[in-house]
Amino acid sequence: MGDRDLRVSDVEREHVGRLLQRAVGLGMLSLGEFTERMDTALAAKTRGELNAVLIDLPGIRLVGQPAPAAAAPRYLPPQPRYVSGPRMPVAMPGNVIRARMSSVRRHGVWHVPPSLRLSSLMGSVHLDFTEAVMSTQVVEIHVDDTCSSLELILPAEATVDLNAIDLMGSSVNTKVRSGPPIGPLHIVVHGSLRFSSVTAKHPFGTSWKRFLNGA
Repeated sequence: MGDRDLRVSDVEREHVGRLLQRAVGLGMLSLGEFTERMDTALAAKTRGELNAVLIDLPGIRLVGQPAPAAAAPRYLPPQPRYVSGPRMPVAMPGNVIRARMSSVRRHGVWHVPPSLRLSSLMGSVHLDFTEAVMSTQVVEIHVDDTCSSLELILPAEATVDLNAIDLMGSSVNTKVRSGPPIGPLHIVVHGSLRFSSVTAKHPFGTSWKRFLNGA
């Protein structure tokens, strides 16, 4: 029996889902393509079927294919995070936020890059996405915080992924739906927190509006 005929687990399917999310964030897949491939991945029973949703994405070597001269990391067996570990956003003007014993607030109409890098020491960062201008559906945030706090205010339709954060004496609290990027905005946070906190929530009164509207 070849590798392609081996049965896959839920962990492998979840791992492929993360790879597809990254592909959406990098502009390789549209939302419709993501949804179609995610459905295929969730229904896959063998590695060959799972490979099919990744076969045309660059930088991934599938099981059963020969390794190139400079071998790219293979996606199986899966790791708890992305194949090469969390990708550090490239430092560019506008996508780096530093807070040293300070408070930083982004709210109202502000332009959000595809990736943000946050570095905070004894500070606080407040990011309000409810009126922000998005350049991509998926926004990746890399955090490196010490004795600090990060607060994310997300629109009602947004989703968030806070599962790839290394915690040391820290806390993560979310009141926002998690899962794949099925709405107009999906936030992925990874990195490390030391004696810090991350909170993701909707604007004040969102739950009451839903209740009054019968949602």
